[in-house]
Amino acid sequence: MNATASRLAIGALSKRTSCNIETIRYYEKAGLLPVPARSPGGYRLYANAHLKRLTFIRRARALGFTIEEIRKLLKLADERKRPCAEVRVIAGAHLREVQAKIGDLRAMEHVLRETVAKCADGRRPDCPLIEALYREGPGQAVQRPNRTDRSRKN
Repeated sequence: MNATASRLAIGALSKRTSCNIETIRYYEKAGLLPVPARSPGGYRLYANAHLKRLTFIRRARALGFTIEEIRKLLKLADERKRPCAEVRVIAGAHLREVQAKIGDLRAMEHVLRETVAKCADGRRPDCPLIEALYREGPGQAVQRPNRTDRSRKN
């Protein structure tokens, strides 16, 4: 089998990983995926290493890791001599963020449940949810807990 026979075109890689072609190109541009070889016609040809790395990226994204966190995880994966403790630090910080978001969602659920219950059968001339959204201040409007969270991109 020659080297190009085991290579995948971007469309095949996209199908195998359920990853949009533009997203694959974005990961290349962002430096998460190494630049693939090119066919004589200029088409990208991805190796099994690309498939494996893209699967890693997709799984990490599904778990909510940011591009920067994934970059760090990939660096640690590439340097396998480094201890697992460094990966644990990144994952632990991410876990705390996820737990905080779950707390936010529970608070939102509570406020929404109470507001929807005030609507009773929906036959009131005024709408408590609409009115609550117009109001400002603690306990009057739908509010999320005020946290100093770092912004999450990508």
